[in-house]
Amino acid sequence: MSLMFGKGKSSGLLHSSNSLDREKSLPTSIQECNLVMLGCTGSGKSEDIYTSEELVDHQAVLVKIMDTADQDKPTNSERYLNWANAFIVVYSIDNRRSFEGCQQYLTVIANHTKGLPHDCPVILLGNKLDMERYRQVSKANGVSLASKSNSLFYEVSACLDFESVRHVFHEAIREVRRETERHLPVRPLFISEEKPALSIAHPPAYAQSLKHHPATFGSHGLSTAIYKEVPTITSAKLVTVKTARAQSKRRTPTLTLLKGFKIF
Repeated sequence: MSLMFGKGKSSGLLHSSNSLDREKSLPTSIQECNLVMLGCTGSGKSEDIYTSEELVDHQAVLVKIMDTADQDKPTNSERYLNWANAFIVVYSIDNRRSFEGCQQYLTVIANHTKGLPHDCPVILLGNKLDMERYRQVSKANGVSLASKSNSLFYEVSACLDFESVRHVFHEAIREVRRETERHLPVRPLFISEEKPALSIAHPPAYAQSLKHHPATFGSHGLSTAIYKEVPTITSAKLVTVKTARAQSKRRTPTLTLLKGFKIF
């Protein structure tokens, strides 16, 4: 099925031994994604590694696909469990035995991911949709098994529908990308808090004015109107101001003004 990528370049497993021994960690960059295809004999697979450059959501990705060729059950699974970023478990819809064998692979993957700080996306894939007339595994069976194993589910025909196969691989890459982004370190967010305004004791007259003139809202937030204390008529004191001319003429009447006014 990996040959559906067209420009895939085959390389033996021995040439990728360094990649298989990598530590159990998420890829530091989604620019490279390792996918492993698992399934029993008869599901349309052959053991090999294929490399393809794909464009997924406008981002270039180097996809490496290990297509295993186990017989009836998982064997030597460590060689691909530690290497994969995502798993595609394949069965043939016209082969009940291949479907039943998928449960063993899903169990092995589940046990492997329990010890990891992250999840490995898994896709359950029903192949040979072109053999619909000979179907032995219903779509409902596939959906049920995928739901129990927390996997995505698709059915395709590897030999007839190229776009559907490509879509499955791209969805696996997207799932790896989401899982990677979910575990990226979050930079701390610092929020500066403004110091509270100093409380100022207001004179009684100012406090009385606030009762009649509440705080107003401006474009810069809450603002308080500033009031200036003005003496009332009843509290104003009368003073006598003598002009220079009045000093020379004592009989000239004096001018009384409210305190606070000036004569220029």
